[in-house]
Amino acid sequence: MKHKNKYKYIQIGIASPDEIRSWSYGEVKKHETINYRTLKPERDGLFCEVIFGPTKDYQCACGKSRRSVTPKGETKCERCGVELTESKVRRERMGHIELAAPVVHTWFLKNIPSKIALMLDMKTKEVEEIVYLASYIVVDPGTVDILQKGQILTEQEHSQFQREFGSSKFKALTGAEAIKKLLQDLDLKETIEQLREELKKATKQKREKLIKRLDVIEAIYQSGNKPEWMVMEVIPVLPPDLRPMVQLDGGRFATTDLNDLYRRILNRNNRLRKQYEQRAPGLITKNEKRMLQEAVDALIDNSKRNKKVVVERNRPLKSLSDLLRGKQGRFRQNLLGKRVDYSGRSVIVVGPDLKMYQCGIPREMALILFKPFIINAILKRDADNPEGGNRISLKRAKEMIEAGDPIAMTELEKIVVEHPVLLNRAPTLHRLGIQAFEPKLVEGKAIRLHPLVTPAFNADFDGDQMAVHVPLSEEAQAEARLLMLASKNILAPKDGKPIVTPSQDMVLGNYYLTIEKRGEPNEGKVFSSVSEIELAYENNEITFHTRILVPAKSFNNPHFTPEQQKKYLVTTYGKIIFNTIFPQEPPYVPYINEATAENLTEKTPDKYFVSARDLKPGETFRDLIDRIESPHPFRKKFLSQIIAEVFKKFKLAETSKTLDRMKDLGFKYSTVSGITIAASDIRVVDVKKEVLREAEEKVEKYDALYRKGFMTKKERSQRVIEVWQMAKEKLENAIHGEVEKNFATNHLYMMSDSGARGNIANFVQLSGMRGIMAKPNGEIMDIPIRASFREGLTMSEFFISTHGARKGSTDTALKTAESGYLTRRLVDVSQDVTVTEEDCGTDKGMVVSAIEESNIPLYDRIRGRFTNKPVINPTTGEVMVPAQTYIDDDLAERIVKACVKEVEIRTLLTCDSRSGVCVHCYGSDLSTGDIVEIGEVVGIIAAQSIGEPGTQLTMRTFHSGGVAAEDITQGLPRIQELFEARSPKIKATISEIDGIVTSIRHDKDNRFEIKIKNSLEEKTYLTEFGKIPIVHERDRVKAGQPLTEGMIHPKELLRVSTVDEVGKYILKEVQKVYRSQGVEIADKHIEIIIRQMLQKVIVVHEGGTNLLPGTQISKNELYDIVADCQKKGIEMPVVKSLLLGITRASLKSDSFLSAASFQETTRVLTEAAIRGKKDYLEGLKENIIIGGLIPAGTGIVDADYVVENEDDEE
Repeated sequence: MKHKNKYKYIQIGIASPDEIRSWSYGEVKKHETINYRTLKPERDGLFCEVIFGPTKDYQCACGKSRRSVTPKGETKCERCGVELTESKVRRERMGHIELAAPVVHTWFLKNIPSKIALMLDMKTKEVEEIVYLASYIVVDPGTVDILQKGQILTEQEHSQFQREFGSSKFKALTGAEAIKKLLQDLDLKETIEQLREELKKATKQKREKLIKRLDVIEAIYQSGNKPEWMVMEVIPVLPPDLRPMVQLDGGRFATTDLNDLYRRILNRNNRLRKQYEQRAPGLITKNEKRMLQEAVDALIDNSKRNKKVVVERNRPLKSLSDLLRGKQGRFRQNLLGKRVDYSGRSVIVVGPDLKMYQCGIPREMALILFKPFIINAILKRDADNPEGGNRISLKRAKEMIEAGDPIAMTELEKIVVEHPVLLNRAPTLHRLGIQAFEPKLVEGKAIRLHPLVTPAFNADFDGDQMAVHVPLSEEAQAEARLLMLASKNILAPKDGKPIVTPSQDMVLGNYYLTIEKRGEPNEGKVFSSVSEIELAYENNEITFHTRILVPAKSFNNPHFTPEQQKKYLVTTYGKIIFNTIFPQEPPYVPYINEATAENLTEKTPDKYFVSARDLKPGETFRDLIDRIESPHPFRKKFLSQIIAEVFKKFKLAETSKTLDRMKDLGFKYSTVSGITIAASDIRVVDVKKEVLREAEEKVEKYDALYRKGFMTKKERSQRVIEVWQMAKEKLENAIHGEVEKNFATNHLYMMSDSGARGNIANFVQLSGMRGIMAKPNGEIMDIPIRASFREGLTMSEFFISTHGARKGSTDTALKTAESGYLTRRLVDVSQDVTVTEEDCGTDKGMVVSAIEESNIPLYDRIRGRFTNKPVINPTTGEVMVPAQTYIDDDLAERIVKACVKEVEIRTLLTCDSRSGVCVHCYGSDLSTGDIVEIGEVVGIIAAQSIGEPGTQLTMRTFHSGGVAAEDITQGLPRIQELFEARSPKIKATISEIDGIVTSIRHDKDNRFEIKIKNSLEEKTYLTEFGKIPIVHERDRVKAGQPLTEGMIHPKELLRVSTVDEVGKYILKEVQKVYRSQGVEIADKHIEIIIRQMLQKVIVVHEGGTNLLPGTQISKNELYDIVADCQKKGIEMPVVKSLLLGITRASLKSDSFLSAASFQETTRVLTEAAIRGKKDYLEGLKENIIIGGLIPAGTGIVDADYVVENEDDEE
């Protein structure tokens, strides 16, 4: 299945001095760059043409050109030695600097834990003192008995020993030479055997240190790196065109920081050489060596050191490490994200006349975007012209486009017809932030956007801008058309519900259209057909809202029962119009007369059908209609259900057409309705005076109690807050009643009730009271704002309000950044999860039931999944659904209707696929509603689905007058806490065993002692201060069950319980947070992230393998090791599961390219270099970095296979 890649793997290692010399085209000896008079590079300098190649194509330094000679055999100029070749070789040819004294590579010295210190079994501080020539180390004690190899001597001690014994009797070195000698003297194989022996009898403290050291030494031994290569004798010099020097207007030069760093090295290196030649005193050369070491450190990494090398205004120079690191570094700026040609951006405006798959592109923008296509078309047209042949040159064609020539315009019109473009709105939080549209050329300078796609882009028309990109290749255009077209992205990947719901005007128009009013003129009139009704409406006999009677058979709707066909339907002209939006083909949608699921999915309810037989004596049809209740108009939520139902019945093409018709209807009739609002529509509720009076009386009572000393200040404040909260609730209920009663006449209420704009909370503030506000520190004030906005606020009330408003604004800004960072970590941890096989064959599953506290029904948890065990009907005992069966919407409904309480389904937490996940454990692809396809990038979809609603979660933890129980972390911080597997702020004590609570004793310092006993053991737990137990004596508890209030720490739960339990717990808690904010996310997305957090195990005992205890290995490696042990018949290693937070899990990724481009770049690369790591390019990021297609989606199809197929068709 893997697609053919140019590379099998990418390996990183430590370069040996010889290898560095082999890359080089010559030694850089002088610190000069270019001659400022002639502007020619100096010879042997940092830009030397002899080393790096000519600055002009085929032209040497002395001016000889090889234009006359054929550019075959490469030759050098005899006079100046410059090779005559293309100047672009200056981008790839490296040089080198031979150092006069060896220098330690700072990555291996300074990155924690220091690799050199570990190898030599020394303290990092000691190694640094030697490297920076502050102390000496004995490398050969010679005949001096009191010295040992590896002993560290200070400057004073060293000179004392030299005076006593003479310098020939022992050998002590300092600086990088000493480190190099020690590393050379290490016998790796012998050291490894020795350390393994020591490990067997070491104490726990010692073990950890030994394991760390053994780990590094084994890594170096197995990778074929030599330890002494961590000390450099030669430094490679970057090709000059990658560190250019440019002349500014004033004749001054601007240069890359790297040049300055190289110059400092060369200066000091040359000075040290000279000192050697002149036999300078040791002190001077020592100082120079230290300066050289510091200069090389600054080149490699100038951010770590305390003494940063700075230029003007204290700006540190950018070193090689800084070029890789961070958002602006090589990895994230240039390898993972690139600038593209053929793109434009402009402000968006609404295009209500567009079809779902169209967008409006300004003509002048399109001319430039499609320039190459237009030029091609003009030249082709010219070539095909029989008269006079080729007259238009390429230059002329370009001029024609710039001038807006009619020919160019005509060609453009033809090109855009079949050429989709991509629209993107930043921030792109999920995959629906980029969609494809067919361009329609429009006048003006703004991009036109279809109103229904705005929720997916989270766009509005208050000045938002969007970017346009043109897919160039045939494949890219095909993908845009087949996969990314806006009319194909109707369902949101996070929950499988339609994301293109009508909003605002569209909702209002459809709501207005479906209002039924009683007592209108001509109510109860019988019409023979729809055309007769239209006539009556045009002659102002009826309105949209008049309840009329129409023979059911005149509708041709197959959903009417034979019984209903014989009767009259009670409906309105508005509803008849509304029902015209549905596809008029099988399977038809029932005639929708009321906003209920029954009417939508099955048939129009019988109560709306009447016949002459139903009339009582002396009654007219008008009286009969009066007895029938009038259904509520269609709200936004019902419109959303309609779309979901149409999608289920008719799939994509028809759904987008229906949506377009619904949109047109909404716009048309919201205009026709002439709905307006004024301040007088906001009525202050009548009960307000009464409610305020009651509340004030209660507050008086508490004040009196407080003054008499029967209440503490805190208690009083709490009670007062409760009183005002109750008062606000009462007003809210009153306003609710008011809206219910007057929605048909009051336009403001109509907007709110329909779901077009505004909700009950807004009305409470507009016409009730603003209520209680919070102080800046999050405490709630006990002074309420009694006024509503309609009445107007007093000065002090206004100022109290400002705290909340300001906090709201800052929160939003912080939340966006936090949420974006969360998404980035989620994407990184799950980026290589794709669907790789049909069925992994596991027999494990997870029993799911409705989660009551988070309000998640069973239906939501089982639809689109596969069963693991048969589902049994609890009443009849028969098998409703066999095992390993896909549960579609209908099956899920049947299961729920049969009152099944729990179902065991296949889940991603138990999927056994080696890489990625399998179709059966994943289930349906929520964005299509069908079973997921192999190659789908489910990991990234999961990360986006969890991250995208992150901005809707709250940031703050609410403090309600200092009640501790309420002070629970919620919202975004709670999600981070769970995914990073951190210890919660308020932690619960959990039971470690299954058993029975035998006693609960209260301690004098407000702690509880809880005893739990089973047949094998008894455990005693002392709760934290002030924590109240939530278990009682004689309760039966399970391992992992909380004994006190608070949150469970997932890592503790893993220690005492199973991996499955931990997965279930995190899943339940994450869902709780999202559901409390009204955000729906499918379980499977959260399961993928949890699966990635549980991907590693830790070795407890190595068995017969050569693993080190305490090593973390991935489950995949474990499978290989176990298989190997079985084959060889040796003892298996003992491992235990490990739960990593998402940041740690990303950095522990098997791919070093992926980890390095995430965080801590230098540390990841240092680790990888020592191990000589190979990156097999299995994830998505690695392939993007090397510029390949991702191994997912259309990227896994074999290219050959596609070509063969095309031949067959011909």
